[in-house]
Amino acid sequence: MLSLKSALAKPFAKHIYKKVQKWANNPIETQNKVFQDLISEATSTQFGKDHDFVSINNHEDFLKRVPVRDYEALKPYVEKMVAGEEDILWKGKPIYFAKTSGTTSGSKYIPITKESMPSHVEAARNAILFYIHETGNSKFVDGKMIFLQGSPVLNEQNGVQLGRLSGIVAHYVPKYLQKNRLPSWKTNCIEDWETKVDAIVEETLPENMTIISGIPSWVQMYFEKLQQKTGKKVGDIFKNFNLFIFGGVNYEPYRAKFENLIGRKVDSIELYPASEGFFAFQDNQNEKGMLLQLNSGIFYEFIKADEFFDENPKRISIKDVEVGINYVMIISTNAGLWAYNIGDTVEFTSTKPYRVIVSGRIKHFISAFGEHVIGKEVEQAMQEATLNSNVRISEFTVAPQISPKEGLPYHEWFIEFENEPENLSTLAKKIDESLQKQNSYYFDLIKGGVLQPLKITKVKHGGFQEYMKSIGKLGGQNKLPRLSNDRKIVEGFLS
Repeated sequence: MLSLKSALAKPFAKHIYKKVQKWANNPIETQNKVFQDLISEATSTQFGKDHDFVSINNHEDFLKRVPVRDYEALKPYVEKMVAGEEDILWKGKPIYFAKTSGTTSGSKYIPITKESMPSHVEAARNAILFYIHETGNSKFVDGKMIFLQGSPVLNEQNGVQLGRLSGIVAHYVPKYLQKNRLPSWKTNCIEDWETKVDAIVEETLPENMTIISGIPSWVQMYFEKLQQKTGKKVGDIFKNFNLFIFGGVNYEPYRAKFENLIGRKVDSIELYPASEGFFAFQDNQNEKGMLLQLNSGIFYEFIKADEFFDENPKRISIKDVEVGINYVMIISTNAGLWAYNIGDTVEFTSTKPYRVIVSGRIKHFISAFGEHVIGKEVEQAMQEATLNSNVRISEFTVAPQISPKEGLPYHEWFIEFENEPENLSTLAKKIDESLQKQNSYYFDLIKGGVLQPLKITKVKHGGFQEYMKSIGKLGGQNKLPRLSNDRKIVEGFLS
């Protein structure tokens, strides 16, 4: 029998679905309104004065006055805000800084304002409500839910709270979910990731877990510990676990491993959250891509990835994007980020409605030989090569080998196997063929005798986790880059 909570979830889901459809069906007007609101709200800020916002009437004006910036270029403004100054990038002071570990700039302080905070919470909620509306399945709302995330402990700096995004969001769990939510506050505050996961295993084992959520690589660690402790599949421990919610990385390379750990298939919902904004969520179980959040105080621009490093690359708005092209996503937000490059590349799978997949990072690619290989291509190659086989991958990353001891240069794939292939060179050949099929530059380099086909190097079990721990990035929001243009990462874990 349905409880009151799960019975009420369905009409609420229908109401939210209709509300979202209104803006999703009017994308251009929605984005134009967001743009006008952002400009008028920030005209009297320091950034608004410096960039003559008062004379910006349309996107063309904005293009002339506001250049694309990354965190480094916006840092002088952010530092004033961190020092406690008001009306810098957005009116007043932010309510939080999401502190992230930047690779180049040390810690980054990403502002979150009272205007931007609600969209972080609503988009995650709406993703679950869309799933209920589509499938009619609402029983899981009566069970326990776990969100594997960073510590909710916040510090204060000049009157602004400071913490990890997932820790900040933990303070906004709606009342009706708090009783159902794990881990406990005490466990969530444990800083050491391995200790924390052990405590989460103890807390969750006796519970009726129905939703499990987090970055796949860290959820995998939790699942493995559950299995080690009980000797059972996760799906047998939690009989009613039917929904896995994830974000941060592509789930496909992990799917086979997860289904083995769980012992059955479970539905999944993909989210696209970041400290800078909640950009998209999977709105349909049968369609590829995630619904871009066009009504969340974020104005989107796009630059073709292969033109991004040109002198004056063309910046377009949503109305001019095309399906299947790799774009760098640029955002302006009600948290005070202006023409800001978050470093992600996306590809549209649909423009009615606007749906995207995350195809990689503009910094994470291999073009040591002019091949322009991106994250989406290596993930797809791995997926195709292991399809319908019993090969299961725990984790992998790819780096160029520019000066091998003998023979031509090649791409080196470092793979940690859960279940190894009978023949490593057959797997390497399949991956290489898929990559050649997807990427014409790579195909030409192989055929032209500039590169030899890729080689696989096996990584010992738990090797990647050990490496992440050694650089202080175990757990939370941290992710192993799928590929890089040099060998810094691989030298890190080979040593």
